[in-house]
Amino acid sequence: MNPKIYELTKIVNRENLFIDLFSQIDDFVFINAGIKTEIGKFVHIASFCSVIGGGEFYMEDFSGLSAGCRIVTGSDDFTGGGLTNPTVPSEYSNVKVSFVRIKKHAIIGTNVTILPGVTIGEGVAVGAGCVVRKDLAPWGIYVGQDCRRIKERPSNLIYELERNLLSSKGFLC
Repeated sequence: MNPKIYELTKIVNRENLFIDLFSQIDDFVFINAGIKTEIGKFVHIASFCSVIGGGEFYMEDFSGLSAGCRIVTGSDDFTGGGLTNPTVPSEYSNVKVSFVRIKKHAIIGTNVTILPGVTIGEGVAVGAGCVVRKDLAPWGIYVGQDCRRIKERPSNLIYELERNLLSSKGFLC
């Protein structure tokens, strides 16, 4: 099935966006595809999410963003290294362009903010309202404003479900 991008989704730099089969971007999502944005198979981005900053953004297969997530792939340098805001010509600003990578089977809860340079490990679950400032190790469940790991997720069950779904769609022979 072709990817579904709802009518009220706003995508800037669409030429830098790749979205794979069986994925969906809901209405009221804003994506600045920046340098490069790649969205894998069976990915869901819920309403009111935004991807900003102009950097690189990767969502691997079977990952998802719940409503209201903010993905920041680049930011002004607020330490005084230049003028700040997008109306300032680049020679007068000091924008730090980076990336965000969300690995396979990761699920990001409602209103989570992920800051530049972060990799969300495979199978990670991030609870609602977290601010993610650093990489998250695979298969953990993270909660709280400081995004702390509280327990493991069952990777063996997830992989079995993935194999069953892919074989039912003809991806595995």
